[in-house]
Amino acid sequence: MKTSVRAALAGALACGVLTTAIVVGRHDNGAADAAPPSGPYVALGDSYTAGPGIPGRSGTPTGCDRSDRNYPALVARRLDLPAGGFRDVSCSGATLADLDSAQSTDHGTNPAQLSALDGRTRLVTLGMGGNDIGFASLVKTCVKSGVLTFALNAMTSGGDRSAAPCRARYVSDGADRIQQRIDAADARLAKALAEVERRAPKARVYVVGYPAILPSHTTGCGAEMGLTGGDITYLHEKEQQLNTMLRARAGKAGVGYVDTYSPSVGRDACADRQVRWVEPLVPLAPAASVHPNERGEQGMADAVLKTLGV
Repeated sequence: MKTSVRAALAGALACGVLTTAIVVGRHDNGAADAAPPSGPYVALGDSYTAGPGIPGRSGTPTGCDRSDRNYPALVARRLDLPAGGFRDVSCSGATLADLDSAQSTDHGTNPAQLSALDGRTRLVTLGMGGNDIGFASLVKTCVKSGVLTFALNAMTSGGDRSAAPCRARYVSDGADRIQQRIDAADARLAKALAEVERRAPKARVYVVGYPAILPSHTTGCGAEMGLTGGDITYLHEKEQQLNTMLRARAGKAGVGYVDTYSPSVGRDACADRQVRWVEPLVPLAPAASVHPNERGEQGMADAVLKTLGV
């Protein structure tokens, strides 16, 4: 692997490659509300919410790497919230455990995110789950396996580029360790949503799923991402399963779900740089590796606003 790719991958893993966006507001699943909330609005979440690498940086601690152009900030601006009517406490690398406990970063400590909620809160965003299932480690393992496979193929003048060496590490005897982690994250998310309701009983809740990170096909993608075709398919399946869990949990909790995947199809990390929402291993736009760029954060904001009826 080239040095630049290693450095980009390290940056991605430091802030957590996958971070689920959850916007919290209690109402009919997916239906647009007649009257958008006027705030106060609190944004909770990890790096897919925070928008690491997208200028400019906002809030403290600086180790959370929040952008002032992430989707919560764009939603708040579109809602024309007054000063003090919006708080973004999302933080790169956060897990569901960081909702009710402080999170240490390389540059400061982020207080427990749920502490930002109170009875006055009318809209809440919470974006987590990917770090709970270890998606960053999964991507790291898959890239290492892919690079090794490509090297062996080059030496043998062939080989199976559709192989899934990474998948073989996580699936055995019919059991998929990543699916098991998704199931465990589901239980933690259920408790988190119940706690959000307790602390902010008047808040309107929406669960926002992930945008497309990798394509459903493998054509023209493996070399750029350092992944074999089979492992691209596997990682895509894991994201789909995570989104399925988020949608189902939203329904069980009686909250809404915002689909950011559908509008992002064809705009994944392997798409043309002029249209993609997610940057590849070596970003060509200001953003963290394998994270949404500014276009992606705008697309996620648009999906949230559409659900709000704005």
